[in-house]
Amino acid sequence: MAAPLSLTPRRVGYTVALVALAGGLLTLNRSLIGVFYDDGLYAGLGWALAHGWGYVHPNLPGAPAAVHYPPLYPAVLAPLVGALSLPAAAIVARLLNVSFAAAAWGLVAWHATRTELLGAGAPRWLAAVLVAAAALAIPWLTVLGVLLSEPLFALLLAATIVLADRPLPPGGPGAVRAALLVGVCAALALLTRSIGIAAGAGVAAYGWAVRRDGWRAALAAALPVALASLGWGLWIARHRAGIDPDLASDYGSYFETVRAAGLGALGSSTADLARPLGVLTLGWAPSRLVYLAFGIPAIGVGLYGLMLLARRSAIGLTLAGYLVILGVWPFPPDRFLWAVLPWLGLAWAAGAVALWRRAWPRIPVAVLALALTAGYVRYQWKGFAGHWWDYAASRISSNFSELLPGLDSLPATAVLATDNEPLVWLYVRRPMVPLYLFRYQGRQLLEPPAAVQRAYLEREGVTHVLLSGAGTSSARELTRLRAAYPAWLTPVRDWPGGRILYEVRHDR
Repeated sequence: MAAPLSLTPRRVGYTVALVALAGGLLTLNRSLIGVFYDDGLYAGLGWALAHGWGYVHPNLPGAPAAVHYPPLYPAVLAPLVGALSLPAAAIVARLLNVSFAAAAWGLVAWHATRTELLGAGAPRWLAAVLVAAAALAIPWLTVLGVLLSEPLFALLLAATIVLADRPLPPGGPGAVRAALLVGVCAALALLTRSIGIAAGAGVAAYGWAVRRDGWRAALAAALPVALASLGWGLWIARHRAGIDPDLASDYGSYFETVRAAGLGALGSSTADLARPLGVLTLGWAPSRLVYLAFGIPAIGVGLYGLMLLARRSAIGLTLAGYLVILGVWPFPPDRFLWAVLPWLGLAWAAGAVALWRRAWPRIPVAVLALALTAGYVRYQWKGFAGHWWDYAASRISSNFSELLPGLDSLPATAVLATDNEPLVWLYVRRPMVPLYLFRYQGRQLLEPPAAVQRAYLEREGVTHVLLSGAGTSSARELTRLRAAYPAWLTPVRDWPGGRILYEVRHDR
């Protein structure tokens, strides 16, 4: 009996945190900031805060206020990008993200073990293995390799759930103060990623409807989230008009995104929710029929586990709200799922453990668990062998490392249109806008006709256009633009691989 008892929740938490830390350290790299676009925007916002510009996009002409991303993660980056060189800030920020992730997943494993989240009597090692496996998943390691807000969000969400699951002090001001602390953590999660609203709703609903803490505690938990939502919403309402409508997909508020996609697109992503998890666990399936034969029961076990978690922890209702938002949102859910992957794994395991305790489902559950585990191991083996977490980032970084020196000679008054403009701005510091324009109508991706794109470029005062590669989406739009206005763009420099810098001829 001594060996099982030695696996204490604290030891589980520390062990998983160390595993997550080791995996995260593998992702450290010297890639340029901005290879995944959003990381460049976060860094640019942090730079603007550090240099007294306010919460604005410093790369866009006129530096309009930012309304797309909540401000907490840029505020975390501000001291780094403000005081250090970009290479040094990138390394320190990546180390910080790795630390956030290790703390988050250690906290999740400790909490799941301590509270028997998988069910009374479930093996203690199971939660540790599941959370560690999620911490080492290739998609999550890919996120860790760049400056994205997911690690901070994961840590704040874990802290919120841990605090929300603690029994409140019996009555009086102590209970209200404890509930307020839960709400503050949830509000910080919301100010890191807007989808954090699910945590605010989930913890308040759990305390009121499941644990019966009373309406005062529920209101205390909801109040900080409501204030954070109101403050961010007022900021958006005040500044949303400053973003050019053609930039709404990348820079506009989420309200603009929903309006462009149309209400008919809401809910269109529901069928896509399980796809990223299927890629991670069922890539071995030789046919769609086999894929569905395992995938559909796996979804059923996960939903059953989510229902069980809703009775045991605030994470159950939080995940339910989180998934509903992703199902309603008209865009791919991948990145959002990786930020809660350990919780999703625990939900699935809770359902599997409960079914295992019955006689008849044991064999199907065992077969299903083996199939998913084999798929995960196969995916991870190939991913670690091929360094998949660094593949895309290193290619993009290498490409722009060749292009950036050729842009230093641009006039100080130049306005550049290019791909990955947040990255280019960080290293060139000229005003710039995205070259590629798009919007959604439902789930259909629409690109503008040449006349609309030219009008946009002229409206932004663009003087130069950089095509970063022949195979990019921008190349397709630029081909249409040059066909319609052949004398409007003049090549002034080229690189191998169809990479060309154009000068805009405003007299043509």
